[in-house]
Amino acid sequence: LQESQQSSADFRIYIENHTRNPDDLSRKQVRIYQLYSRTTGKHVQIMGKKINANGDDGGKYALLVVETETFGSHIRIKGKESEHYICMTEKGKIPDGRKQECVFVEEFLENNYTALVSAKYKGWYLGFNRKGRPKKGPQTTQKQQEAHFMKRQPKGWVDPLEEFRFTTVTKRTRRARLSCNIF
Repeated sequence: LQESQQSSADFRIYIENHTRNPDDLSRKQVRIYQLYSRTTGKHVQIMGKKINANGDDGGKYALLVVETETFGSHIRIKGKESEHYICMTEKGKIPDGRKQECVFVEEFLENNYTALVSAKYKGWYLGFNRKGRPKKGPQTTQKQQEAHFMKRQPKGWVDPLEEFRFTTVTKRTRRARLSCNIF
């Protein structure tokens, strides 16, 4: 019993250390998509150090590079064009992307939207008002529409995994394949 408690404690420490300090050799994933804001009906865009939710579908500033951490759903979001990260600090400045202020945790909601909560400031959600301006973290909650986003592929974007979509085989498709293979 003592041996199993020690191994689970070691594993917990291992996970905490690796989530806190991600390395470049980890299972990091990088994806490109847009965040559709429920309140504005537009996309989040990063134009230099300015962030708003008034971007057009497929706009160059609305393309976001999302980097995942090694474990869990910790992510960093930066603009593909501007190379600046979305961060949440008390002063509102945008620090270096490796800092804890730029790490968010994805929360998948029952209404198929995603909420992004700050990893450093618990209970502070990324949100935008109806005009597309960022809301302060302490003034947002998970239940507010201002903090609800939907991940979307850019207009005209072809997903590389689209080619590998599985289909069901029925008697009709089997017959069609057999008739094509007969010479």
